Amino acid sequence: MPTEIHDRFVERQDGAWRVLPIEGRFELVYEDCNGAWSVRRLQAHELKIGPGRVLVGGTDRDRDGYRGFRADRIHRLTDRDTGEQVERNVLDWLTRRAEATRRARAAALRREARRSGPRAA
Repeated sequence: MPTEIHDRFVERQDGAWRVLPIEGRFELVYEDCNGAWSVRRLQAHELKIGPGRVLVGGTDRDRDGYRGFRADRIHRLTDRDTGEQVERNVLDWLTRRAEATRRARAAALRREARRSGPRAA
């Protein structure tokens, strides 16, 4: 697996930020820094935990680009695959989801490594 693809699927450190992989299609009711609310559709890729804030990042489906959303500004999160809605403890829910993704990806990488076996230099 190429390194840049591999890095998307495992936990990493990016300066002061701990970056966890997270997967999901979410609809967010989000409040921006000016107090304006909007509904955003996100294909999530990472949860960034840093000094004083947590961001969920991914592809904003309506704006067709990468965006980061502060977890403390998400008023409601809907998992578009399961229909589950989260209005309280959004950060806790995102953290649990990211940890589950990280564990699943690490297990998949271990299985792949076992299948591939030792490689000749």
